[in-house]
Amino acid sequence: MTEVLFAAFALMLVLEGLLPFAFPKVWREAFKRFTEMSDGQIRFAGLTSMLVGLILFLLVW
Repeated sequence: MTEVLFAAFALMLVLEGLLPFAFPKVWREAFKRFTEMSDGQIRFAGLTSMLVGLILFLLVW
């Protein structure tokens, strides 16, 4: 179980690093827009991300 958790964390880091590595200007602009969002908008984005991840996990599992 621990190995799977570490593998999932490692894959998340790889995926998170793709955009800033491949398109740093696009990433910077997106990050700038993200910092200008209200707390409610950020929470909604986080909730949406978690729900999509959960749905994908349940479909794959």
